[in-house]
Amino acid sequence: MTVPSPQADQAGRPPLLDIRDLRTHFDTPDGTVRSVDGVSYRLEARETLGIVGESGCGKSVTALSVLRLLPTPPARFAGGEIRFQGTDLLGLSEREMRRIRGNRISMIFQEPMTSLNPVLTVGRQIAEAVTLHQKIGRRQAWQRAVEMLRLVQIADPERRAGEYPHQMSGGMRQRVMIALALACHPDLLIADEPTTALDVTIQAQILELLRDLQAKLGMGIVMITHDLGVVAECCDRVVVMYAGRKVEEASVADLFERPLHPYTRALMASMPSLQGRGGRLAEIPGMVPAPQELGTGCAFAPRCPLATERCRRETPDFTGAATGHGVACFEAAPARHQPVVLHRHAGARP
Repeated sequence: MTVPSPQADQAGRPPLLDIRDLRTHFDTPDGTVRSVDGVSYRLEARETLGIVGESGCGKSVTALSVLRLLPTPPARFAGGEIRFQGTDLLGLSEREMRRIRGNRISMIFQEPMTSLNPVLTVGRQIAEAVTLHQKIGRRQAWQRAVEMLRLVQIADPERRAGEYPHQMSGGMRQRVMIALALACHPDLLIADEPTTALDVTIQAQILELLRDLQAKLGMGIVMITHDLGVVAECCDRVVVMYAGRKVEEASVADLFERPLHPYTRALMASMPSLQGRGGRLAEIPGMVPAPQELGTGCAFAPRCPLATERCRRETPDFTGAATGHGVACFEAAPARHQPVVLHRHAGARP
């Protein structure tokens, strides 16, 4: 059985990725855990979408849902659609998904040391991905592996291809992960915390590398991060998530100029400033609630200084998406402080 051809809607070509009301739940002995509870967003070709939020908000579970890498059970898709170039991925068989996973959709995982196979050379790992999806010979696949290492700017790629992950630095392993993810020239790249645990200089190099590769390969990127600086550096639009739901979505410029949700404003207030405003950094009281502990009302209400009785009783709908800046909040209002200004490296997006 072949993968169905994507069908364009009346407006023409469908978006590269279109997630509609996705609900990913986990069945546990303690009850149902709603890790992703009604998330929707779209990504166009050549666009970079940032997904931001604290740990446990559902960012990575959403990404793993796209690739259907979650074990079922305990995970299950309780509702929604994941459309890739018009095709609903949730309706495909596992055999059909294997033709897409790692080929047309690739992912950079959080920890390169644990994601790479420690007993295989990095060149062999890249070459195996190529032979699996491209149906080419071993020699050609090895040449592709060397070319990809060169593309991600690893010096002496012919020698490095024969090395093992433990022989490389953290920054080089991250570049190998990028080379592995891009070896088959995917249409969509999901980057899950690609700069975590890297120093600032290497982080800037990795982000610049991703921008250059996007320009060369024409792919769309979903950038998952908790770092608003990374979002400002490389994204076109941003989705803010909290407790498994989308609470705000806007262009990067609009979000930093006019954050509407109290959670978004709190995240920005907790960032250090290059203008040296001094004093103690703002902090968000409390913790992100565990998914199994969510009750009625807005999940952020226990930590929100603007929460009313209505916030604790009702769950706000996501509104304003048609204007390009949507929010799920009863008390949403433009921030009454100066826009957040972040430093950008040379060549960063305006």
